[in-house]
Amino acid sequence: MKKIGILNQPISSVVAGMGHMDTLVIADAGLPIPPETQRIDLALTEGIPTFLDTLDAVLAEMHVERAIVAEEMLEVSPELYSAVKDLLDEVPIETVTHLILKEQTRSARAVIRTGEFTPYANVILVAGVVF
Repeated sequence: MKKIGILNQPISSVVAGMGHMDTLVIADAGLPIPPETQRIDLALTEGIPTFLDTLDAVLAEMHVERAIVAEEMLEVSPELYSAVKDLLDEVPIETVTHLILKEQTRSARAVIRTGEFTPYANVILVAGVVF
């Protein structure tokens, strides 16, 4: 049994298998997930688990070179955007329209669905390299 880090087997497997420029999405409960994209569904009830807790856990195990959020997050959920910026620290954050973000989920290795009900609580993490 794994004793530290992410215990969820599908998440651990996806992160371990990612290469440079592969993407992983952490999503709120309402983001439509394309049928061709792997869904890792963590949502239990409203707010459980939270988007930020899930992002924090993934960032502890994944080297991220940049992140992408919907520009709507900045206007509709500015507190969330601020928290995302804090968690990502020095990682550059790009903004695209929510429509484009949804389209980009099609090429992600997986979408992790949380129980988050905050509007536009979605981020695409772009894998970097550790060397």
